[in-house]
Amino acid sequence: MIAGIGVDVVDIARFERQLERTPALLERLFAESERDRKAHSLAGRFAAKEALIKALGGPAFVRWHDMRVEQDGDGRPSFACSGAIAEHLAERGLRIHVTMSHDAGIATAFVVVEEAS
Repeated sequence: MIAGIGVDVVDIARFERQLERTPALLERLFAESERDRKAHSLAGRFAAKEALIKALGGPAFVRWHDMRVEQDGDGRPSFACSGAIAEHLAERGLRIHVTMSHDAGIATAFVVVEEAS
């Protein structure tokens, strides 16, 4: 059963300008393993994190570094969660599905949070 859905879009050029103006955002928003990426990839990861927050209902305990976007050998994205988010997911038996894309200067992500059966 679906427990939550979330979607987010990010203007890649605007996101890149924000990172240039405020370099500390890179460390604040992304785990070390995510930082060595191009702007379109970072924008997609930011969109995915925002979509996950929306799918979970915007809990106050969310920390940016507790949700890392990873990719398998075929390029499929997934979340690696830790801290309070991981506890929240485990306590409720939830699992996350995520997809990301970028085109025409826009990065988008869609997240489904599902009750594991």
